[in-house]
Amino acid sequence: MERLGTGIGWRPEIADAVERMPGIDWVEVVAENLCPGHLPESLRRLRERGVTVVPHGVSLGLGGADRPDATRLLALAERAEALGSPLVTEHIAFVRGGGPLTASPRLEAGHLLPVPRTRDSLDVLCENIRIAQDALPVPLAVENIAALISWPGEEMTEGQFLYDLADRTGVRLLIDVANLHTNHVNRGEDPAEALAGLPLEAIAYVHVAGGFERDGVWHDSHAHPVPRPVLDILTDLASRVSPPGVLLERDENFPEPGELERELGAIREAVEKGGGPRADGAWRTAAPVEPSSVSTDPARQRLALAQTALLSALVAGTPVPEGFDRVRLGVQARALAAKRADVVAKVAPELPVILGAGYRPAFLAYAQGVPMTDGYRRDALSFAEQLLLGGKLADARVRRELREWWLERSGPTPRSRRPAVRLARATRRVLLRH
Repeated sequence: MERLGTGIGWRPEIADAVERMPGIDWVEVVAENLCPGHLPESLRRLRERGVTVVPHGVSLGLGGADRPDATRLLALAERAEALGSPLVTEHIAFVRGGGPLTASPRLEAGHLLPVPRTRDSLDVLCENIRIAQDALPVPLAVENIAALISWPGEEMTEGQFLYDLADRTGVRLLIDVANLHTNHVNRGEDPAEALAGLPLEAIAYVHVAGGFERDGVWHDSHAHPVPRPVLDILTDLASRVSPPGVLLERDENFPEPGELERELGAIREAVEKGGGPRADGAWRTAAPVEPSSVSTDPARQRLALAQTALLSALVAGTPVPEGFDRVRLGVQARALAAKRADVVAKVAPELPVILGAGYRPAFLAYAQGVPMTDGYRRDALSFAEQLLLGGKLADARVRRELREWWLERSGPTPRSRRPAVRLARATRRVLLRH
C-alpha cells in the first residue's frame, strides 16, 4: 500500500471545507454513519479526485468477551468495498456486556471502554481479531483508546500489550497520540515508554486530536484544538519511524476552515521535526502466530463477568467492583450519561426542540435508572415512552407533541402524513375503544 500522507476526519458538518482544503491526501469516515448504497456526494467527489477514504468502525467491540458479531463484520466489509479502501480500522475496546456468557441482560456502553491488560484479555482479543481479519476484504488496523479508569491487577504495560497483539495476529496498529497523552494525565502512563515498546513496523497510521483538562482529568473530546503535549508525542513517534499516515480528528465544535488548516500545518511540522527513518512504503503484513488449539471459552467467561460488573456499575448503578477507583468511576459514569444525552439529541433532534431546556435534566434522570440495552435510536424512543408513561409532563402541548413524535417512530413502519390515512387510523382507534 502507498503511504497515506496527511488527512482529516470527514464529517458532514465540514464536508464542503474538506473538499476545498489544500494538501488533503486522504480522509477517514465513521463506518456506522455510512450507507454503502448511498454514499454522500462529497465522498464520491473526493474519491473521483483520487483521495483515499478509510472506514473507521466504533461498534465491533473487539476487546469484548463475545466473538465479533457477523452482521457488524459484514457491514464493515461492505463499506470498505464501497469506498475502495485499502484498509479498515477499529478499536481495542469493549462496548457492551451481559448476555449469554453471564446469563444477564445485555448492556450497551455507548462508548469505548478499556480492556484489562491481562493474558485472558489478550487471548480473547487475539482470537476476535483473527475472526475479523478472516471476514474483512482488506487489512485491519486497531487503535489504542483513551481511558479515565484503570483496571486493577493488570499484567502488562500498553506497549507490551500492543506488541504481543501485533506479534500474535499480524494486525496493524492505529496509534492515537492524543490517547497516549490522555492516559498519561489520567493513569500516569509514560507516552515515551509506550512508544518505545511498540512494533513500529506495524503502524498503519496515526490519529491526532484535541481535548481539555478539568479537575485533573483529561477528556479526549475531539472538540478542541490539538495541544502542544500531543504534538510533542507525535514528534517523538516521528523520530522513531516516519508514520505512513497522520490524520486530524474533529467530531464537533467545528472551527473555521482556516483554523483546521493551521492545525494540519502544525501536525505536518511536528512530523517533519521528528525526522525519523522513512519506511519503505510497502504494506507489509507480519506473519501471525498460529492460533492456539486451547479453547478461549474459560477466558471469555472470566472476562465477560469482569467487564459486565464494570459496565453495570457505570450505567446501572450497581456496586463498584473491587479494586477500582470509585471517584474515577463516578467521573466516567457521568461522562457516559452526558455523552448518551448528546448522541440521543443528535439522532433524535426533535426531542430537545419539543422539551426545550427540560430535555437534558429529564434525560439524565432517565439515564440513571434505565441503562442502554440497544442503540441510540431505541434509547430515544424508550426515553420518550418513559416520559409519557410517567405523567410528569405538565404542559399539554409538550405532551401532545411528544406523543405524536413517539407514535410516528415506534411502529414497524412510519405513520403516513396523508390526511386520508390519518383519518382512517383515528377512526379505527375510536371504533376499537367502543
